[in-house]
Amino acid sequence: QRVIQRQPRVIAIGDVHGCLDELQALLRRCDYRPGDLIVFLGDLVSKGPDSLSVVQMARELGAIGVRGNHDFEVIRWHQAIKSGADPPIVGSEHYTIASNLEKADLKWMYSLPWYLASKELSALFVHAGFVSGIRLGKQNPRLMMNMRSILPDGTVTSKFFNNWPWARLWDGPQTVLFGHDADRGLQQYEHAIGLDTGCVYGGRLTACILPEKKLVSVNAKRAYFQYRRKHFD
Repeated sequence: QRVIQRQPRVIAIGDVHGCLDELQALLRRCDYRPGDLIVFLGDLVSKGPDSLSVVQMARELGAIGVRGNHDFEVIRWHQAIKSGADPPIVGSEHYTIASNLEKADLKWMYSLPWYLASKELSALFVHAGFVSGIRLGKQNPRLMMNMRSILPDGTVTSKFFNNWPWARLWDGPQTVLFGHDADRGLQQYEHAIGLDTGCVYGGRLTACILPEKKLVSVNAKRAYFQYRRKHFD
């Protein structure tokens, strides 16, 4: 009976940062089945224990996603390596990941767009955010990967200003699903849902299942990376 009623779903997932065990646990908790579409909200890689396997798993599951700032740095290093750049003098995790990803997994990462849109779900997927009042085609890619706050004077910044989250200004009509902002954790506005709940820092890995907007999360097994809070009021 349950199988007959079951429709394929969209499972949007916050910043994984190489946390493979938690990703597998989250998909089990979501009751993931072939036919469901997984949408990663960026930053699959870096800081956590197994970035390479997370990208491989994403590709093998036929997942799609958007480009996060850490994914972007890995792609940038790969482009630099291809054009003959020297390895970094100080060890760079992004360089190491770029050097060790399988060809098919790199291709998958290169395919990640700045944002995704779904008419059917009236939803937008982006890593960091959007500036309201600017049409999607004119949004700044750097901000889409990095922004966290919009100040009262309109300044858009990647800094965490507690009182000025960008999502407070987003008035739809589409619902934005985004990651990037572990400081604020789970964010729920009328037209925006923030899903970065700081898994790599020992928090949780969170998914939002569409169309019903059901939130599902699992605890991190441990903190893999020391959190450095940059706090502004």
